[in-house]
Amino acid sequence: MAADAPSVGAKEAYVVDSNGTVHYGKRETRRVPVASLVKIMTAYVVLGEARPSDVITISAADVKYAARGGAATAGLRKGERFTVKDLLYALMLPSGADAANALARHYGPGKTAFVAKMNRTARELGLTDTRYTNADGMPTPANGGYSTAFDQAKLAQEALKSSVFTDVVGSTVHKVSKTAVHRAHTWRNTNKLLTRADDVLGVKTGFTSAAGYCLLFAGERNGVQIVGVLLDDQNERRFTTAERLLNYAGDQISLG
Repeated sequence: MAADAPSVGAKEAYVVDSNGTVHYGKRETRRVPVASLVKIMTAYVVLGEARPSDVITISAADVKYAARGGAATAGLRKGERFTVKDLLYALMLPSGADAANALARHYGPGKTAFVAKMNRTARELGLTDTRYTNADGMPTPANGGYSTAFDQAKLAQEALKSSVFTDVVGSTVHKVSKTAVHRAHTWRNTNKLLTRADDVLGVKTGFTSAAGYCLLFAGERNGVQIVGVLLDDQNERRFTTAERLLNYAGDQISLG
């Protein structure tokens, strides 16, 4: 690693490009909770078997699940109907636990079966230090879920091969107009990096008290895709650090 690598305050971090060059590593194989970065796998599993135009009806259980303490919500209501693609925006931009519950319930079918699919997919992708216990990353009494910066970067590289996924995670805002089957909604992306740096592709923020502030980010520099992960960081600092790491990796790529 070059001496001019930026200072990284996150407890775990990893940056790699699509050529396989590692630009930064810090405890990248340490197993830790990753909060709402879990929703990347939720989206990936859904996209593996759903059509973006599929329609799902929101249940009372979905709304109730998101109403528990600390969970982010997309403001969905019982009886509303949305396409899968709209629910992916609700899942990934405001990090809606209600959307996560609806998708997992529908495509398990049932949440237990869906989590099993998440873990099976993790094994298929070679994410050997990852275990999922739910579809949203919120802590539970017997949570036990974990991943690593290395595994999360590898997952993001796979997920970003989907044009639907990149459309969703690269959007700063998504609006759905009022129709006969749902209210109007405006979902804003919690990923501030999208408006702070050029050529950013996404991907996802996360926070719980156990995981700290997390950020999985991706961008392009000199025609090369760069993916980075910051785990257990400070809120605003993670975006500043991510921008510096993107630029640092881009400089290294340009130097050949």
